Amino acid sequence: MMWESWDAFWAMGGYAFYVWGSFGVTLACVAGEVWLLRRQRRQVLSRLRRMQSLDSQ
Repeated sequence: MMWESWDAFWAMGGYAFYVWGSFGVTLACVAGEVWLLRRQRRQVLSRLRRMQSLDSQ
């Protein structure tokens, strides 16, 4: 698909809301997944440290 200008590209042939909306939702889901994975990793490492300190006592 060829566009005459950047405005035409951003408009996506009249489907800009759906195209850019889907990109936005996908980006939000990926960012949320990364955030959740990092939070879970911190929790697991914290639990492991606590378990290790209890074992060493």
